[in-house]
Amino acid sequence: MAVLAIDEKILEVAKHFDIVFWPCATDGKVRDVEKMDDGAIDVCLFNGSIRTSEQEYMARLLRRKSKVLVAFGSCAMEGCIPGLANLNNREEIFQTVYEETPSTENPKHLVPQHETEVPEGKLYLPVFYDSVFTLDQVVEVDYYLPGCPPEAERIWDAIVAILEGKLPPKGSVIGADTTVCDECPRKRTEKKIKKFYRTWEIIPDEETCLLEQGIVCAGVATRAGCGARCPRVNSPCIGCYGPNAGVVDFGARLMTALASVIDSDDPQEIEKIIQDGIPDPVGTFYRFSLAHSLLRRKRKLMASAMAGQ
Repeated sequence: MAVLAIDEKILEVAKHFDIVFWPCATDGKVRDVEKMDDGAIDVCLFNGSIRTSEQEYMARLLRRKSKVLVAFGSCAMEGCIPGLANLNNREEIFQTVYEETPSTENPKHLVPQHETEVPEGKLYLPVFYDSVFTLDQVVEVDYYLPGCPPEAERIWDAIVAILEGKLPPKGSVIGADTTVCDECPRKRTEKKIKKFYRTWEIIPDEETCLLEQGIVCAGVATRAGCGARCPRVNSPCIGCYGPNAGVVDFGARLMTALASVIDSDDPQEIEKIIQDGIPDPVGTFYRFSLAHSLLRRKRKLMASAMAGQ
């Protein structure tokens, strides 16, 4: 629904495009897309990561039917929050969700099955894969539009570029090539710190760089495009716009940035500063990008790996 954030400009979109498939807003059917000629769709904004066989099918179908495929938003581009599920395998997730949560009563230990026999016949559910995948790990992607969600101005910029035939080279991220820090009005002084604070431990002043106040702010590693919305309201950037141009691994880039502001040369003191202030390293450094990082997921035993996808 992020597209609706462009407000009345959606009427301009309607002047130039026929919307043929938008499940959350229109009543288009998958079978209607299947009947289209290959390449019949001019532009597809694909939202969401790939976790099930149904999602993989839709990704491959829309790739085939679309001239231009855009990974729209952090989920399609990096895996986003769903990608953190790669810290567990399918069995562990089902165990937690269907048996261990306090509100769940499941004496028969039932979990979803791909195929189930009932008196009326067979019922089918999509296969739940062992890992979360990004769109470009499944099909070829032409362009990327980052954000969780993408900002309205960036969406409109992409639409205008499409209409005017001014798209960047294939494979490009549609957006700025600077960082959130470059959009942020806060003052920076290259100050070193002795402690990282959780957001509830300190009330930061509204003018000084949040990182220099000891608050983990990902703006130094995050692509610009949001207008530094979070830092402007005294909240740290959490990295939803993904890595800046040329960065292979967002988490590694953010780790490097944080390491550079720690005021210590003592390994034990450094370890304590990190452990006390960053109790969830994966959730901090790879909150949005784990599925697309060099790590991709928690290491699996060979037997588990061969049983999954």
